[in-house]
Amino acid sequence: MPHRAITALEGFLRPQVALGKSRLETLCLLIVGIVGARTVNLGHVACERAGSVRTASTYRRLQRFFQHVRLGEDWALPVVAGLAGSPRRWTLVLDRTNWSIGSRQVNYLVLAVATRRFRVPLLWTVLPGKGNSATAARIVLIRRYLAHFPASTIGVLLADREFVGADWLEFLNDNKIPFAIRLREDQRVATEDGCELTLFARLHATRRTRTFRGRLWSRRNDGTTFTFAAKRLPDSWLTVVSNLPPRRALAAYRRRWAIECMFGDAKTRGLNIEDTRLTCPRKLALLMAIVAIALAWAGRVAADLLGRREPKPKSHGYLAKSYFRIGLDHIRNRLRSNPLSATHPWPSLNMKP
Repeated sequence: MPHRAITALEGFLRPQVALGKSRLETLCLLIVGIVGARTVNLGHVACERAGSVRTASTYRRLQRFFQHVRLGEDWALPVVAGLAGSPRRWTLVLDRTNWSIGSRQVNYLVLAVATRRFRVPLLWTVLPGKGNSATAARIVLIRRYLAHFPASTIGVLLADREFVGADWLEFLNDNKIPFAIRLREDQRVATEDGCELTLFARLHATRRTRTFRGRLWSRRNDGTTFTFAAKRLPDSWLTVVSNLPPRRALAAYRRRWAIECMFGDAKTRGLNIEDTRLTCPRKLALLMAIVAIALAWAGRVAADLLGRREPKPKSHGYLAKSYFRIGLDHIRNRLRSNPLSATHPWPSLNMKP
């Protein structure tokens, strides 16, 4: 593992992270090692460290980092936001990712930012078990965001079908957060004329895009009225509920898939976060913070490399490499050939502690 890159990274992170010299060095070792090894498995990361230090000693050092380090839940947000760029009108995407480690379940609720070139986690929480998130957990996550940035920095919040509920939508609307959230076809909706039907019953005879005003069905009859926009797909309907104009809501929802690509970057297409054997929620939250910094680092390097250019697509129309993969491959190459150049984007960042 290139010591010069670790030393340079220490200098950039020291004003941002409240850690002593040894712990901060271990944090930088983890970030660089995870990128170099393309895995979060501590055994493989320890093998990335060059020099005469025994691999077993490095491995134990990494274990102690997760065992003893206590940082605030949002400590990585200034670093990730600094790499991704200042928030103006961000597209935020809310989703979950989960997997099993033996009989234990790892379940992250993640709020990510998706720009033209970046798709990185901003905030997250570790959920108990493997089920869906509760409304209270989503509200807490959004409030954590609003504690750092005003609601005006949110261009739109996107989410899939599990993130519904009258209380949740009213919370977003009351906080002036634009949103577009997909609905299940069995969702009951009450229109302004008082008719209550499922979306399937309302739309099955329609052959084109349809919009209407209404509210999600609940035992209360005083819910907020929202816009519903439905678009016919080959075998189903894409229906979103939003506080935006219908066409804008449907156009915005197309960007929701960016978070699935981001999970792929964090998993098998990139850093293989599922290789971890950590199950403690505190340690898992710390691990996601380190992975988020690595993802943002790769995205920033790719943006700097390409400038205004776009990656060339192949004959089938898809990119040969994503922005993330371009940045990741460049960092890994430079860590082995010219370590200091791998940290090139960090000095120019404007990160506030």
